[in-house]
Amino acid sequence: MPTGLSLHVGLNSVDPDRYGGWDGTLVACENDARDMAALARAAGFADTVLLTPDGTVDRITSALRAAAERLGAGDILLFTYSGHGGQVPDVTGPDDEPDRLDETLVFYDRQFLDDEVHQEFLRFDDGVRIVTFFDCCHSGSSVELPGGGDVTGRYLPEPRQAELYERDRDFYDDLQRTLAKSAAVTGDGQGPPVILVSACQDNQVAADGAVNGAFTEALLAVWNDGAFHGDYRTFHRAIQRRLPPTQSPNLYVTGAPSTTFLAQRPFTV
Repeated sequence: MPTGLSLHVGLNSVDPDRYGGWDGTLVACENDARDMAALARAAGFADTVLLTPDGTVDRITSALRAAAERLGAGDILLFTYSGHGGQVPDVTGPDDEPDRLDETLVFYDRQFLDDEVHQEFLRFDDGVRIVTFFDCCHSGSSVELPGGGDVTGRYLPEPRQAELYERDRDFYDDLQRTLAKSAAVTGDGQGPPVILVSACQDNQVAADGAVNGAFTEALLAVWNDGAFHGDYRTFHRAIQRRLPPTQSPNLYVTGAPSTTFLAQRPFTV
């Protein structure tokens, strides 16, 4: 029998001491993590939940690396994240990021580059299936959300991003170059197959909510306590239909997800 491990991260705030006094208060991210963990347990996953102060780079990467040690060909990792998203300038060239920006996950103690996520996934056996659901914004734009001032976006405001990047420029520039060199050394291996369903497009904002984020709320409604029957593409489209055009979830694949993997019912161990 395949093994399924899941990691669920939910951050209702970040450490203001690490973000220049900004605490990024949100409402529903911890609920998202708990609800996704409950879904995962019901589907047969052994789950780990990291909430707000535990959502640090060290704790999250330690959990991912422990999963990489345990999982082998045919097994599956489910990784969900609810919190803020952001961006930093990409210094490794347009081939890596055509928009010259690296998307980030805003962990409790610092921003975590999308290249770092990819590097963590490369630690897994090529036969491990990886599924990720990210309920955050990747645009980083300070925009006013449709629906009025009571709607909160899950993004690190652009002026704050610029300020933090200037403060930490050397760290992020060196990190990007180190990751790029590592990728060049490891060559063109595709790594394990990864299915990413994110809350919105890169130029959109993911909305927070009173109980769940808009994306997670739609996901849970479509899943309907396991009543959903369909594959990942069908699941993505059904979630998409429940959200407004201003928040259109994205389905993205890396590595080499087989047609069999994409055709599986979501959360199949």
